[in-house]
Amino acid sequence: MSSLVEDLVWLIGIRSVTGEEEEICTAIARRLSPRWGADAITRIGNALVVGAPDDRPLLTLYGHLDTVPEQGNLVPEVSDGRVHGLGAVDMKGGVAVMLSLLEDERVAAGPFAVAGVFYDKEEGAAHDNGLEDVLDAVPWLAGAEFAVVLEPSDGELQLGCQGAVNATVTFLGRAAHSARPWLGENAVTKAGEFLAEMHRREPIPVHVAGLEFKETMTITTAAGGIARNVIPARFDLNLNYRFPPDVSLEEAERRVREAAAAADEVTIVDRAIAAPIPEGNPHLERLARLSGAPRAAKQAWTDVARLTARGVPAVNYGPGATALAHRPDEAVAVADLEAVRSGLLRFLTEG
Repeated sequence: MSSLVEDLVWLIGIRSVTGEEEEICTAIARRLSPRWGADAITRIGNALVVGAPDDRPLLTLYGHLDTVPEQGNLVPEVSDGRVHGLGAVDMKGGVAVMLSLLEDERVAAGPFAVAGVFYDKEEGAAHDNGLEDVLDAVPWLAGAEFAVVLEPSDGELQLGCQGAVNATVTFLGRAAHSARPWLGENAVTKAGEFLAEMHRREPIPVHVAGLEFKETMTITTAAGGIARNVIPARFDLNLNYRFPPDVSLEEAERRVREAAAAADEVTIVDRAIAAPIPEGNPHLERLARLSGAPRAAKQAWTDVARLTARGVPAVNYGPGATALAHRPDEAVAVADLEAVRSGLLRFLTEG
């Protein structure tokens, strides 16, 4: 069996930026075919479901295959006890752990039916996420008693997840020659007070089930103007709102529109529900005990939300530091890989 490090180096070496997951999906299917056989591997586009239900309780593992665009870090490197490279943290480290567990005979012979889901397009727009197609095509996945999403989690069991709304906030003006600005209205400077307010806005701590989430609103993109000598008639901003599990999508949209009331137009362009915390779930309690991992709030959106929306309790637990995700110096400690694998191996093999 290949080591976790060897597997992660292999996975990083296969380029799989969002929308380009065909090669890595095929490679993983070929890798797992000898162990599982064709009947237990289902391909949906560039996603794979490995496993099948039987008379044992079903537990599922989830990992996305895509990465953000490369930043000079496509070639993997191992040094100082860490594996460096694109996707090492988010989330090929978790995929490497999944491969190891799905090839382990102790897992196959254990008290649970275990299935792995490798899916595409997670790093893109929420409405394009490949997991929805997988869950629609393989309905028995909704019968799992518990799911683990192996996103990086700082050595913690990160519970729930934030919801997210992206809105285009538009300020409208009137074009004119820049030598005669009084004949027009500058849409960019019209947004000045709103931008200053957003700049001063602090994260708001919100406690849910004893865990602290931070509610945030942030401007992430801006576009305006057509030429250096034309007063801009339109200024578009993206407002990104991250909200805790006790806020509904409807309430989240209302808060976005209220915060952007000074704008001329507010258009919701993307939204994703938050995920509740699986309080008192026996599998969560067992995973916490067997892994020794502390509990924390998930200060981000993950596909735990999609799973819980379909009735599957789920947790984020995977190798790597969340602060290193999407960075050019992305790297995961070998010790983190081994710790998560050890914790999940016990979880999947001990009743």
